[in-house]
Amino acid sequence: MSRYRLQAISKQEAILVRHCSDARYVWNLAVEQHSWWRPSRGSAPGYLQQCRQLTAARTENLWLRDGSQMVQQQALRDFAQALGNFFAGTHGRPTWRRKGENEGFRVVAVGPNDVRRFNRNHAAVKVPKAGWIRFRWTRPIPKDVKSYRVTCDRAGRWHVAFATIPAEVKGPGTGAVVGLDCGVAVSAALSTGELLRCPGLSELEAARLRFLQRKLARAKCGSNRRRRVKALVARLKGRAKDRRHDWTEKSSTDVARRFDLIRVEDLRIKNMTRSAKGTLEDPGQKVAAKAGLNRSILESGWGRLVKRLEDKAAGRVERVPSAYTSQRCCACGHIAPESRESQAVFRCVVCGNTCNADVNAACNIAAGHAVKARGGDRVAGPLNREPQLDLLPS
Repeated sequence: MSRYRLQAISKQEAILVRHCSDARYVWNLAVEQHSWWRPSRGSAPGYLQQCRQLTAARTENLWLRDGSQMVQQQALRDFAQALGNFFAGTHGRPTWRRKGENEGFRVVAVGPNDVRRFNRNHAAVKVPKAGWIRFRWTRPIPKDVKSYRVTCDRAGRWHVAFATIPAEVKGPGTGAVVGLDCGVAVSAALSTGELLRCPGLSELEAARLRFLQRKLARAKCGSNRRRRVKALVARLKGRAKDRRHDWTEKSSTDVARRFDLIRVEDLRIKNMTRSAKGTLEDPGQKVAAKAGLNRSILESGWGRLVKRLEDKAAGRVERVPSAYTSQRCCACGHIAPESRESQAVFRCVVCGNTCNADVNAACNIAAGHAVKARGGDRVAGPLNREPQLDLLPS
């Protein structure tokens, strides 16, 4: 999907806000309608029936009729797709949308005359009821585009994304295999010895973000001061998000081009970043430290990096269980927690092999070693298991 930065004027921005409001309103109506559905009440209304209901509602309500019918119908189409994903078991149930979160709408039936290029850096796209809106031309638009989506992030920046399926990144064809180990100090370590670090905010930007967050905590709810500070916080967080996404795209493309088989850790990031607060009866311990670790994991971009690798190198990415890969020596195969001296140093207690701890784990992942709880791989068997005396010769 090719995304571009929109440069809407104030009048056009007001129309875009109205389209987002209409799409959110129709979506929430569909969510409420399906929340009343029970198996004993028959079949829930589908997309076509909801479109007929929307047409009747537009006839009776002038304010709804003033909006774009295409935007409102596509909100129902998005809801139908989200509901289908829920019943397929790939996503959760569609929930309510709040103002300022996940704002956007979709436009279909886009033709070649709906996009104009003015010069090397600027172009324009035709939006219903808003006319031509300029955007930054940063890459060519695919020719087979039939729809696009306009979104607004929390920092107030508008983007247009043209829907298309990008071509897969071809591998070198040499049979090269690489392992990728995820970490916090080093975002991704390759078995070749490369250490990739996801960029974030600078020290000055991080200090300003902490200052603004404290200021936001003291601001009165609903005040103009709180709204201004909230926008400044969103702008800084949006800057960090853009850098993380840019690093993810470049790193995933580079790895997909250089290797034919990519092995990554099979991590459950959602479970790893779960809060440690606990309950009133059983409160958690070291909650603040766990919260800081969760933020560091999410800022490293593990999940997005693996997802983009699977998109660009379809069929060439394997997930390897991560158990004991950081304690296993890639040279001799011995497993011992004492070999991991620190976050960055691995020194095997048997063979004396010394290397970077993250690179050692990446080498184990590249070899495809899935280690059992007692140590050793699933082919050779456990290496650090106690000998069975009844099997020894007398």
